[in-house]
Amino acid sequence: METSPIPDCNLLELVNISSALDLRAKNLLLPLHLSLSLSLYTETEGDHSLSSHRRLLQRERETPPTPSSGRSAMASPMDLLRSNLSRVRIPEPTTRIFKQECCVSFDTPKSEGGLFVDMNSFLAFGKEFVDWNFGKTGNPVYLHIKQTRKLVSEDRPLKKPTLLAIGIDGGFDNGEPEYEEAYSIVILPGYISLPFPSVELPEKVRLAVDAILLAEGAERKEQVAAWVAEKKQVSQYATNLQQIDNGVVVPPSGWKCSKCDKTENLWLNLTDGMILCGRRNWDGTGGNNHAVEHYKETGYPLAVKLGTITADLEGADVFSYPEDEGVLDPHLAQHLAFFGIDFSSLQKTEMTTAERELDQNTNFDWNRIQESGQEVEPLFGPGYTGLANLGNSCYMAATMQVVFSTHSFCARYYMNQSLKLAFERAPADPTVDLNMQLTKLAHGLLSGKYSIPVPEKDDDANVSKGSRQEGIRPRMFKAVIAASHPEFSSMRQQDALEFFQHFLDQVERAHAGNLEDPSRSFKFGIEDRILCPSGKVTYSRRLDNILSLNIPLHEATNKAHLEAFYKLKAQKVSEGKEVSSDQIVRPRVPLEACLANFSAPEEVQDFYSSALKSKTTAIKTAGLTSFPDYLVLHMRKFVMEEGWVPKKLDVYIDVPDVIDVSHMRSNGLQPGEELLPEVAEDEVGSTKLVANEDIVAQLVSMGFNYLHCQKAAIRTSNAGVEEAMNWLLTHMDDAGIYRHPYI
Repeated sequence: METSPIPDCNLLELVNISSALDLRAKNLLLPLHLSLSLSLYTETEGDHSLSSHRRLLQRERETPPTPSSGRSAMASPMDLLRSNLSRVRIPEPTTRIFKQECCVSFDTPKSEGGLFVDMNSFLAFGKEFVDWNFGKTGNPVYLHIKQTRKLVSEDRPLKKPTLLAIGIDGGFDNGEPEYEEAYSIVILPGYISLPFPSVELPEKVRLAVDAILLAEGAERKEQVAAWVAEKKQVSQYATNLQQIDNGVVVPPSGWKCSKCDKTENLWLNLTDGMILCGRRNWDGTGGNNHAVEHYKETGYPLAVKLGTITADLEGADVFSYPEDEGVLDPHLAQHLAFFGIDFSSLQKTEMTTAERELDQNTNFDWNRIQESGQEVEPLFGPGYTGLANLGNSCYMAATMQVVFSTHSFCARYYMNQSLKLAFERAPADPTVDLNMQLTKLAHGLLSGKYSIPVPEKDDDANVSKGSRQEGIRPRMFKAVIAASHPEFSSMRQQDALEFFQHFLDQVERAHAGNLEDPSRSFKFGIEDRILCPSGKVTYSRRLDNILSLNIPLHEATNKAHLEAFYKLKAQKVSEGKEVSSDQIVRPRVPLEACLANFSAPEEVQDFYSSALKSKTTAIKTAGLTSFPDYLVLHMRKFVMEEGWVPKKLDVYIDVPDVIDVSHMRSNGLQPGEELLPEVAEDEVGSTKLVANEDIVAQLVSMGFNYLHCQKAAIRTSNAGVEEAMNWLLTHMDDAGIYRHPYI
């Protein structure tokens, strides 16, 4: 659960602390009646089910419905239902059916009042909100679903996950209790209830309910709950792999890297038999990159990890460097025998890459949740509601927790707008309305209704009060906010900063200049001042909602500790050992140094001076023309290493309680300054800033789009590759990036 964001990631280092264990897919256990009914409906001879459906529709056309308001008070519940059959629909296979969560709240079938599914629109509503739907649509017939918790003994031991997956066999099991489901037909406004299943119910109602219960919920379709690593493919290099007969015979044990003293994480190149260490991890652990460097020198494509080879060759860890992924080698036995390896006698001594990834994810997630073993006090009540992980959704959860900690968004979607008002303003399908879903999310996070301890089972299988909360699952909000974005609508990991900017853009568009727009609270003005060698200046202004800052590592305050750590690390490497995680020392850079770096003068190459009528080197400084209610800082952690390889800095930013940014104010043209003259029309073509092709080429070689690279070079005044790459990483979600770079 994320009840409060912690620094990590690009958006002020936001990190999600939601449990990845709340996504177990549930199998819907249906009464025997339902499966029999489905069989009769779909498999009877001569299209009997279709004919039955047509007869029902024909009878409805011939018999006009009786308005419920004019109905006799003595009418039986069954008569009441029959008189409203025209308001009941049998869903088609393509119909979106909501049956797991209320459209305007986070009530579920597990909630005290259960869930009411409108049997005409197939939208779901909690007990508190179903009257609103009846008043708005007049639809009176609902399927009521109520789930009641089973008391199940926990004598069985928990199985360790063996698959990088959630909610499937071999994957993570979140330990959710099982529930029994009860169904009934409810007719509004009097909440007249009829039991289900029942042979006395009209056939149309039975068919409609069966279809609802057997259909996959729209929530499930839009939110895949199982996370599984991709299945390995057969390498295209395996069949025709050329092996060099150089006399190498690999012993069954006692391996060591040919270029250093590493004895773990070793890879055997299947072309020449070289044994080399694997890649270095971000935290300094792992190998020394000798295996991948050998591939770059020779082009030999396949390697197998020693220690993962057993009689079951399918479990061996084979990596293809040109394909840059783990692969299958159907000829692995033959390739191993070439170097004298009898795989049938080998034992597994190391984890595969997938197993190590699973192990690190398991330990990392729980360490973060438990704050490295520290005792943390659980918080409940208004403003302390967690967001459950939907599967790689930490970027969204962390961002929305921060957004709804601001007064502007709380006022717009919680204090000044009720759920009922948002529902009345919403279209027929409130699940696709951004205003409705933001209001729903705000009330879910801030009301405290869902921030309550849930019962947990103890060792005696008795229910006792625990300190855990289920939180809420923002599935409908994610579907709406990501509908127009191919990346955020996927289940892949995303960047919190990119999502934050996409979210603000959607909110701003929805308000279309309205003063109620809460995204305005993040906007501020930036002014660039360029001083030409002629002594004249030019000013340009723009609006932004983030302040992007470089990290000056040379301003680190713990340089002595860093030097000692680097010496220790070098010693460990020479001994073939790894630095333990508790020995790692990271640079600590004050935030004030990052802010000062933003305002510091920088050179601009190839600047055209209209005073000198030639290109020259100018000096640029930046400042703020206005200050937002909330200042969002983006720390540029990606830098360029030798060979123009992007690297993410492993660094701490020390943030004080009070930040003084008054020195960053820009006041425009100052007394005594003279503006550069306007460029004459006949000079415009020759003076237009052109992207530096060296910068563009280096960015393109990293995989960026050519036109995007041109725009990045122009927008950063050809300052350099690092500046252009930082601009690209910051503006990849901007709609304007897809326009021509010179527009």
